[in-house]
Amino acid sequence: MAFLTHQLHVYCPYLRSKNSKILFSQQDHFLKIFTVCKNRTILANYIDSLTFSVVLAFRYFFPKFNNQILYLCGLNSKMSVTNQSSAYIKIHIAVLLFGFTAILGDLIALPAVMIVWWRVLITSFSLLFFINFGRNLSTLPNHLIKKYGIIGMIIGLHWICFYGSVKLSNASVCLVCMSTTSLFTSIIEPLIVRKKFNKTELFIGSLIIPGMILIVNQLDGSYLYGVIVGLLSALLAAVFSVMNKANIKGADPYTISFIELSSAWAMITILVGIFWIFGYPQSVYVPTRWEDWLWLFVLALLCTTLAHVLTLKSLQHLSAFASNLVINLEPVYGILLAIVILKEHKELNTMFYIGAGIILLTVFSYPLLQRINAKT
Repeated sequence: MAFLTHQLHVYCPYLRSKNSKILFSQQDHFLKIFTVCKNRTILANYIDSLTFSVVLAFRYFFPKFNNQILYLCGLNSKMSVTNQSSAYIKIHIAVLLFGFTAILGDLIALPAVMIVWWRVLITSFSLLFFINFGRNLSTLPNHLIKKYGIIGMIIGLHWICFYGSVKLSNASVCLVCMSTTSLFTSIIEPLIVRKKFNKTELFIGSLIIPGMILIVNQLDGSYLYGVIVGLLSALLAAVFSVMNKANIKGADPYTISFIELSSAWAMITILVGIFWIFGYPQSVYVPTRWEDWLWLFVLALLCTTLAHVLTLKSLQHLSAFASNLVINLEPVYGILLAIVILKEHKELNTMFYIGAGIILLTVFSYPLLQRINAKT
């Protein structure tokens, strides 16, 4: 264990960079990391290094499942790390954090709109440290800033629907609704980027529908509005993922994240003001419990800042459809967390989890079909 702690302490600040060469070797079930880094801020390297720290920890505690861990992370048996392999690791960590956001939405005693308002406010401030306190924005053309601003507004609406679904039903139902994102993406991506419809993507995306139907049919009628709002959240997630993919190379991920999330905050501020003027104020604007403040900072700094940047970085090497298939693991991670933390398994029956299993199988079918198509 001391060796593991030493490796994390030494290599975390400088573990990975765009111009780095990473070599892995295993000895006595430990992972030794050798790296050469160039011109990266320590803060940025800390974030990148978290992706490899997770792999290191899993291989230490579960050496018997070494090959399976590497496969899930997109690495081959010789531990050679490609851009795509790194992207898969990053997006898996991001999805785990995204899955926790639904749990936090249940724990925080605020309306959905105010949860998102505080989330994007804290996150926007944290991102200032990554973009030289706004100086990076001066190098971006206005048309790109406008595009990222529009995407940010869509993200804001997506999160409002997401937490609205949690409040109207529960975290597990909301997360399962999000699994339809890949189906929406298979339809929306060709329309936005102007490419041909991919029959394989449409087929795999449609496989999620039976699992979703199985789940919805077993739910109490009072959860119906939560399902509708959750599906709208999934549709909006597909839209902003495709738009991000189409514009990802216009700026660095930190700058993109800052513009998008600060735009979301501005939009939500205007919405809250309009609701207040027309006599529909929010029931609570400021958290009154210290626990809510704690969860809001966890939500903003870990589940938003870190997860959002990791997602944007992964999109540089993954298609929007492939990334959204991994994002379909969000309900799986989230439901497991809901069982442990919220005890939601007492509210749901076996058929619900069978439906979730169908969705999980669909997620893993995509890379297998890719391999088959590549060989043929």
